[in-house]
Amino acid sequence: MTYATERLYEEVAYVAYHFHWGLDSILDLEHPERLRYVAQIARLNSLAPGR
Repeated sequence: MTYATERLYEEVAYVAYHFHWGLDSILDLEHPERLRYVAQIARLNSLAPGR
Protein backbone atom coordinates (compact mmCIF):
# COMPACT_ATOMS: atom_id res chain seq x y z
CA MET A 1 0.00 0.00 0.00
CA THR A 2 1.33 3.45 -0.84
CA TYR A 3 0.96 6.51 1.31
CA ALA A 4 -1.47 9.07 -0.11
CA THR A 5 0.44 11.68 -2.10
CA GLU A 6 -1.69 14.58 -0.86
CA ARG A 7 -1.14 13.59 2.77
CA LEU A 8 2.61 13.35 2.20
CA TYR A 9 2.65 16.87 0.72
CA GLU A 10 0.70 18.15 3.73
CA GLU A 11 3.14 16.61 6.20
CA VAL A 12 6.19 17.87 4.32
CA ALA A 13 4.77 21.39 4.03
CA TYR A 14 3.82 21.45 7.71
CA VAL A 15 7.27 20.38 8.94
CA ALA A 16 9.09 22.58 6.42
CA TYR A 17 7.03 25.63 7.39
CA HIS A 18 7.61 25.26 11.11
CA PHE A 19 11.16 23.88 11.23
CA HIS A 20 12.54 25.37 7.99
CA TRP A 21 13.97 22.01 6.99
CA GLY A 22 14.67 21.16 3.38
CA LEU A 23 12.67 18.67 1.35
CA ASP A 24 15.39 16.03 1.35
CA SER A 25 15.76 16.15 5.13
CA ILE A 26 12.04 15.70 5.66
CA LEU A 27 11.68 12.93 3.09
CA ASP A 28 14.63 11.09 4.66
CA LEU A 29 12.54 10.62 7.81
CA GLU A 30 10.72 7.35 8.21
CA HIS A 31 6.96 7.81 8.12
CA PRO A 32 6.38 7.22 11.86
CA GLU A 33 9.16 9.66 12.73
CA ARG A 34 7.73 12.32 10.39
CA LEU A 35 4.29 11.85 11.96
CA ARG A 36 5.82 12.29 15.39
CA TYR A 37 7.26 15.65 14.34
CA VAL A 38 3.88 16.65 12.90
CA ALA A 39 2.22 15.75 16.20
CA GLN A 40 4.79 17.66 18.24
CA ILE A 41 4.43 20.76 16.09
CA ALA A 42 0.65 20.60 16.49
CA ARG A 43 1.05 20.23 20.25
CA LEU A 44 3.40 23.22 20.47
CA ASN A 45 1.05 25.28 18.32
CA SER A 46 -1.85 24.46 20.62
CA LEU A 47 0.15 25.70 23.62
CA ALA A 48 1.15 28.97 21.97
CA PRO A 49 -0.46 32.11 23.37
CA GLY A 50 -3.42 33.35 21.37
CA ARG A 51 -4.27 29.94 19.93
